[in-house]
Amino acid sequence: MIETERKFLVADHSYRELAYSCRGIVQGYLCYGGGGNSVRVRIYGEQAFLTIKGPSGPDGMSRFEWEKEISVEEARDLMRLCVSGMVDKTRYLVKSGSHVVEVDEFHGANAGLVMAEIELASPQEQFLRPGFLGKEVTGDVRYYNSYLSEHPFSTWGE
Repeated sequence: MIETERKFLVADHSYRELAYSCRGIVQGYLCYGGGGNSVRVRIYGEQAFLTIKGPSGPDGMSRFEWEKEISVEEARDLMRLCVSGMVDKTRYLVKSGSHVVEVDEFHGANAGLVMAEIELASPQEQFLRPGFLGKEVTGDVRYYNSYLSEHPFSTWGE
């Protein structure tokens, strides 16, 4: 399946009051690099997933994604094999028109970073832009979770 999404920095915390759901996420990468491919293991609340992603297209918006639900126990076992650091975050879900905006507040070595993603049917699809969205960072690899696991936000400097 091809996933199309746009990423934004978050300008304020108004999403917290607008959120209809909030869950913790811990994820790590079994491998990444090699042309932009990655294999991720994620525990999302009481669920767990194994995800394989392909490289992003030229616009940074679209990429192949395959995902399979696994048990939390299997995910914990796989996390022992992950390279670099784990990504720890809280995800807020906010309805915006016919879309859902996923807002991630990062913790640990990525504390201070708050990003939002919106999944679209195509790169041209229009969406209602909530006021809390700031600068667009779609396609900037520094904001990929795989990059953040190896190069945490706290190490970026000014």
